[in-house]
Amino acid sequence: MTFDDTAIDWLAGILAEAAQAEIMPRFRRLGDGDVRQKTSAADLVTEADVNAERLITTRLRERYPSAMVVGEEACSDDPALLDGLGDADLAFVIDPVDGTFNFASGVPLFGVMLAVVVKGETVVGIIHDPVGKDWLIGAKGAGSHIRHAHGSLEKVHVVAPAPISEMTGSVSWQYMPEPERSRLARNQTKILSQFAYRCAAHEYRLLASGHAHFVVYNKLMPWDHLAGVLIHAEAGGHAARFDGSAYLPSHLGGGLLVAPDQQSWHELRRELWAE
Repeated sequence: MTFDDTAIDWLAGILAEAAQAEIMPRFRRLGDGDVRQKTSAADLVTEADVNAERLITTRLRERYPSAMVVGEEACSDDPALLDGLGDADLAFVIDPVDGTFNFASGVPLFGVMLAVVVKGETVVGIIHDPVGKDWLIGAKGAGSHIRHAHGSLEKVHVVAPAPISEMTGSVSWQYMPEPERSRLARNQTKILSQFAYRCAAHEYRLLASGHAHFVVYNKLMPWDHLAGVLIHAEAGGHAARFDGSAYLPSHLGGGLLVAPDQQSWHELRRELWAE
């Protein structure tokens, strides 16, 4: 079965279903055995992540039995599940709880993210906010919108370009190797202000809706970025890897700089990496 845009509402619905059934009932109610470390004390998985991904995966396989389904938690157990994402005829990429550290800490900044990839190209991105009960949705060639809980659609657009001294952004220098780590940490003082949500879902929402200028990411797992980059692009923004090349679903490295437009991208690339 092929994918078409009429399925976007259905996809948005299953993200909300997972949030209502598996995520929100556990928010601020996690027991001692409901949270586990993956790679560090800052990299967590909860029963909400596991169960929400299972529900979404089940719904997707029922409707699209031949599609590739790539979930963060399934890939944590079996990284080989990522193989072939860039070549699949149809793939769905799931982050069941983006911002798990916040969720486990009782902070209401987390989201459910899903991207649709067709033959190596991201064509739909959906970010659901379980707390606000709305969606940020982008579709290739159709722009990006917030679908509010009451049903109305609000078109979003990135902020107008500005000098770097007037920009608000986020630099994830803590994931960088030296000497890049120290250089970025030092040079981020050139900007007006910074944010650090520990949640790509809400950071992409901030950028796509015109409330901040840029983000710098080093770690490129597809469930963290495919949906957000597509939504941001459809809101008028520009994103590329650190070497200027396009970010694709098959990429797991190379870093990512997300900016209001191409000129801003080049200014940020020059100033943030300056010796």
